[in-house]
Amino acid sequence: MSAALVNMDHVKIDPAWALRVPASLAVRRQVLPFASLGGKVHVACADPSDLMALEAVERFTGQEIVITQVEAQSLQRALVRIYGDSSRSTARMTPVNASSGVLEVDREDAVALSGELLHAAIMREASDIHIEPGREYLRVRFRVDGVLEEYQRLPLSCEAGLVSRLKVLSSMDIAEKRAPQDGAFTHRYGAGVNARLVDIRVATLPTKYGEKMTLRLLGLQTHATTLETLGMSAPDLGRMESVLSQPHGLILLTGPTGSGKSTTLYAAIHRLLKTAELNIITIEDPIEYDIPGVSQVEVDTSEKVSFTKALRSVLRHDPDVMMIGEIRDMDTLDIAVKSALTGHLVLSTLHTNNAASCVTRLADMGLARYMIAATLRLSVAQRLARKLCTHCRKARELTQAEARTLGRPQDAGRTVYDAGGCIYCAGRGYAGRAGLFEMMAVDDVLAAQISAGMGEGELIASSRSRGMVSLLDDAIDKIFSGVTTVREVLESVAMG
Repeated sequence: MSAALVNMDHVKIDPAWALRVPASLAVRRQVLPFASLGGKVHVACADPSDLMALEAVERFTGQEIVITQVEAQSLQRALVRIYGDSSRSTARMTPVNASSGVLEVDREDAVALSGELLHAAIMREASDIHIEPGREYLRVRFRVDGVLEEYQRLPLSCEAGLVSRLKVLSSMDIAEKRAPQDGAFTHRYGAGVNARLVDIRVATLPTKYGEKMTLRLLGLQTHATTLETLGMSAPDLGRMESVLSQPHGLILLTGPTGSGKSTTLYAAIHRLLKTAELNIITIEDPIEYDIPGVSQVEVDTSEKVSFTKALRSVLRHDPDVMMIGEIRDMDTLDIAVKSALTGHLVLSTLHTNNAASCVTRLADMGLARYMIAATLRLSVAQRLARKLCTHCRKARELTQAEARTLGRPQDAGRTVYDAGGCIYCAGRGYAGRAGLFEMMAVDDVLAAQISAGMGEGELIASSRSRGMVSLLDDAIDKIFSGVTTVREVLESVAMG
């Protein structure tokens, strides 16, 4: 019996290989190199007997190839998704030099090269692009699912043209090379009905060997995010939806930078838009994703539109819901709390380690305890962990050392999973990220305890006695259910 054909709609295509071949060859001959495993490049093709096309792919990749049988229609969709118009200009690159790992650019076209890097980063669903000049080569890295991975090594001769091209797009001074600069531009990705605009923030930094450039790609995945896809347990999802259904109050997302707070806020706003006809206004720095039906205000770096000024103006526009990117000072907090007291639902973020410490942080900022009790409806601590690829995860037993580290010595021997690597995840072993949550819902009992000055430890004990699951316990549940690994949890959640 023949093996089932691979559906390319479910495959994470690695742009490091897909963009190594000319678009004209890939589209005309229906061939697509999409992943490297064990030193061999897997190639999807419509006609395995087309030896000339396969030899051409092998020549462009510089690697031995493996033919992968795929569904013809899904291959066609993948080719359109990746190459679009086959006449698209590309900066063609030859196979990696074995001694240096540096790709040789056949045509040093800065416009084509910059477009190629942006195209590859969007394909890879990267959040950031790092362009880093060194002594011997120009290194390009992508941050994918929170982890940096090297994409390409380019000749140093590419640096001047590439950086200048991106500076022009970002409205920077191309003559200024010794001072840091910031800029932004919008990149059009795709064609026809599949076209979309991606906002990109750009920053430069002078280094010993040239200018380092970092590009942040905003809102690539946020448009498809819902509360159900974030990774919340059923009880936590119920708590979030219950608080969102209330007409007023303060909802705070807490956690370090990069823990997914903004994504959760966007998902909450999408839920609110579906439940009622609401006037929703956001104040952000920067706006990460355009939400139809929402009035979004971006804070101006020149301070013409500060958080405080924007908030005061927003209240004159009769909002039902306000989303504030971050509560960063007492002025912002004061307006947010007054808004929550006067019939508005306010969503924002705060930098604390757990849900209960949100109360301490608000008090330290100068907010009276009784005001915290009167306005705070939900405090959510959040982290992110990479999700295992379900096609290749590898089962094993939890070791005694790991069980002790997790605070669960009794769970030694239970089944957990490690990352593998297959064609579906481009050999990484992971695909996407899941949220780890700790939700402290403020009911009448907890509100009285907050008002009475109860400490963090007591608030945690009180909340857990009524169903709150700690951040660590939620993470451990995801380990045993095969969502993520022990290592990911140990790196994401502080033990102790």
